[in-house]
Amino acid sequence: MSGLEITLLYLIAAVLGVALFRYVQLPAMLGYLAVGVVIGPNALALAGDPSTAQHLAEFGVVFLMFSIGLEFSLAKIQAMRRLVFGLGSAQVGATIAAVLAGSLLLGWLAPQWWTRAVTYGVVLGGAMAMSSTAIVVKLLADRLEMESEHGRHIVGVLLFQDLAVVPLLVLIPALAQPADSHLAMTLGWAAVKAAAALALILMAGGRLLRPWLKLVVKRKSDELFMLNLLLITLGLAWLTQLAGLSLALGAFLAGMLIAETEFRYQVEADIRPFRDVLLGLFFITIGMLLDWRIVLAQWWLVLLLALLPLLLKTAIVFGVERLLKSPPGLSLRTALWLAPAGEFGIVLLNLAAGRALLPPELFSPVLAAMVLSMLAAPFLAQHIDRIVLKLVANEWMLASLQLTNIARQTIKTQRHVVVCGFGRCGQNLAQLLQDEAIPYVALDLDPDRVSRARTAGRNVVYGDAARLFSLQAAGLARASAVAITYVDKRSALRVLQLVREHAPRVPVVVRTRDDSALDELRAAGAAEVVPEILEGSLMLASQTMAVVGVPLPRVLTRLRAARAERYGLLRDYFHGIDDANTPLAEPRDQPRLKPLTLPAGARAVGSTLAELDLHGAHVAQIHRADGHVLLPLPELMLAEGDTLVLSGPPEALALAEDALLGGD
Repeated sequence: MSGLEITLLYLIAAVLGVALFRYVQLPAMLGYLAVGVVIGPNALALAGDPSTAQHLAEFGVVFLMFSIGLEFSLAKIQAMRRLVFGLGSAQVGATIAAVLAGSLLLGWLAPQWWTRAVTYGVVLGGAMAMSSTAIVVKLLADRLEMESEHGRHIVGVLLFQDLAVVPLLVLIPALAQPADSHLAMTLGWAAVKAAAALALILMAGGRLLRPWLKLVVKRKSDELFMLNLLLITLGLAWLTQLAGLSLALGAFLAGMLIAETEFRYQVEADIRPFRDVLLGLFFITIGMLLDWRIVLAQWWLVLLLALLPLLLKTAIVFGVERLLKSPPGLSLRTALWLAPAGEFGIVLLNLAAGRALLPPELFSPVLAAMVLSMLAAPFLAQHIDRIVLKLVANEWMLASLQLTNIARQTIKTQRHVVVCGFGRCGQNLAQLLQDEAIPYVALDLDPDRVSRARTAGRNVVYGDAARLFSLQAAGLARASAVAITYVDKRSALRVLQLVREHAPRVPVVVRTRDDSALDELRAAGAAEVVPEILEGSLMLASQTMAVVGVPLPRVLTRLRAARAERYGLLRDYFHGIDDANTPLAEPRDQPRLKPLTLPAGARAVGSTLAELDLHGAHVAQIHRADGHVLLPLPELMLAEGDTLVLSGPPEALALAEDALLGGD
């Protein structure tokens, strides 16, 4: 196959695999692994030798480590130091130690294993210690548990795991040195080189990078900025490779340097497409290395290698949490979330296989076991609460105490507002309600925020507004209204469902970022939906009209009319060429406005609106040639020179334009 044909094969396989796995709500990474197995030399053999794409795929790991470097924040580490360096380091260290001990025991029982027992133990221990940041964080976010207590513990451990990859990237190549070399000396020399590279790059780069990027930004060229970004990332990766270290370590250092500049978030957005596509290619090549024949022949070993790390990591995390005085329910919940394998484990496993540290007959079963473990993660997450309730005797009691605490603080409150979320918006709402002597009860999942707010006299309690028991304990049945102050549509729909089922008379006001979900939220039972962007445009319009001399009563009348019409024309807007570059870029199918002037001979001239098929678009306003603005009444006859303001998705607008002008 030619290079173009191989590229097309990878793209087709990636599209089909990702589409299928996303359809069944599984991570895209597993889709890449699956299609790699199918097209690889051990299955359909469509792609030939996987080494042809190996070098390109390595760049996926480079950009992944670069992204981890961007997220490395000393302030974040300092704030979570107990969880990161306490729980996280204990989990990684204990897992590696346990696997190493098992490897040495196996080497004592099987002499042929003994010669590489330490190497196998360190490599497999490091790979199995990792959990999937991508899968776990997404599942936590979908379940609205990122700010819960176990969510904070999980994020702390994941953060240390990401940091632990860096020394493992140095350690594994050092283990590949000849057998007659002194291991301690080899590791020491590798550590010296890594420390020297780290010091040189951070000291020199920190002084040169910020001025250079400022100079580049002043040129106002996106292409030049992207070229410099790629040059810095790949250049530092090349320097660390020259020092005998890994490409990924240099990319991590590049990310750390850029994280300290003001360009961090722009860089993170620009680099994401490269990272995701190349990382997908990396996982395809990993899947191509998996020999399913070995897996079938040793299926019992694959299942054993999948189950043992799950049980081992669960036991280790649970034990460490208990040593840190965490409650049993929190300890077990955190342990179960962290038990499955992760993408960095596959990266380390592949690095070891590339250095001939693992034989193929061991690599394939371990890789298959890790993939099975990652596949099981979403299904395990669905049953974690049930498992914890069954295994931890006092979990029901703790949950009941929490709800009792909420109910005790709200039992005397009547005709109050239940404020869901106590961030900036929720706090502002609570302050205004308090100024008007209107009682409120706020629910929030951030224990630090709840503690500080209660100390300041705010009526806020710890609880998840998307759970029925929390809403009922907050006095939903006695409330006069519910206000959802965060912008999570999934959670808002859940709250609306609960209120509609258990307190249908209580009105719900929902905050959204824009109007893309306005109709869906209204259909779900929201009494009012407040889109930030549209409200901002209304306030800007009112201030502008007041400044230019429009009487205040007329300004207020216009605002009331616009809101009464559910924002009318304000829900759509005229798109420009730079809309795709804005931070709040709309989806491609988002309704928009388009003006269209009817020339002489247009099909619509002489027809009424009722006679026209606009293919899903509709006419929002009509401007006559004499300057009059007319409402789009069905019986209105169109004339030459009329300018129609059309509203609808881009495809519908194109079809409507053809219908109005006379196209086919």
